[in-house]
Amino acid sequence: MTEDRIYGRTRHGEPITDETIERFAEEAERGYEPGQLKGRRRGPGRPPLGDAAKSVESVRLDPALREKIVRRAARDGVTVSEVIREALREYLKSA
Repeated sequence: MTEDRIYGRTRHGEPITDETIERFAEEAERGYEPGQLKGRRRGPGRPPLGDAAKSVESVRLDPALREKIVRRAARDGVTVSEVIREALREYLKSA
């Protein structure tokens, strides 16, 4: 007899096995009623940074600089993003 592989647990603590996944797939293939999958709202989401739309930018940081930013954010009790935004504000003041 082979032991069932466990992929995790449901929110109720039941093990998720191949049989569980097969059952969920069959249920999904049968379809759901409108609104049946509507979940609970988890929270308010990210707080706004003001009135205007924001953009997300990507920058590459070397490990030493990243570590300095992380330490500064922890020291100041803010996010890494806030440290970067403040550094850019200061840099652009002199531009």
